[in-house]
Amino acid sequence: MPKISDIEPTPNPNAMKFVLREPLTWGVTRSYESAEQAAGDPLASALFANPHVTSVFYVDHWLTVTQDGRADWQALLRELAAPIREAPAAQAHSEAIAQQSPAAAAAADLSDEDREKLEQIVQMLDERVRPYLQSDGGDLYVVGLNGKEVQVHYQGACGSCPSSITGTLTGIESMIRQIDPDLYVVPV
Repeated sequence: MPKISDIEPTPNPNAMKFVLREPLTWGVTRSYESAEQAAGDPLASALFANPHVTSVFYVDHWLTVTQDGRADWQALLRELAAPIREAPAAQAHSEAIAQQSPAAAAAADLSDEDREKLEQIVQMLDERVRPYLQSDGGDLYVVGLNGKEVQVHYQGACGSCPSSITGTLTGIESMIRQIDPDLYVVPV
């Protein structure tokens, strides 16, 4: 059962980040944008039981909950704390799931040249972008490469944050153009 170490605001005023003393997963991200998506996840389902919760994102030692903007954070935080504290800590099978990244699945149908570009993009984002997004309670992953279009998906606090869709996206596109000047980024 993870204990809550801290609760931090994020750049998105509708999202809060819970920092935990024990991991919920080992490198495996869980991201849900509806109760229906979270149906197989007991923790996320418990959090979506609150009608104000609009997304749940967690990985390792932290979890981000986004609300609809109509709830008082103080009251909502008290309600959300119970299911978080009751959730089981990471389990051994998380390590096996971690090997199945979305980018790896997306690369299966690509040419060798595009597969190499995709690997370079993922590595660049892992090193230069994701740590900053994670520190703010969010994340992103590369969905795929379709011609010159790099598809990314924002998670957690970043999923509904205006700065993700503008500033961060522009920065990412600028970086990946170092790999190929014709590439552009599309959030999906």
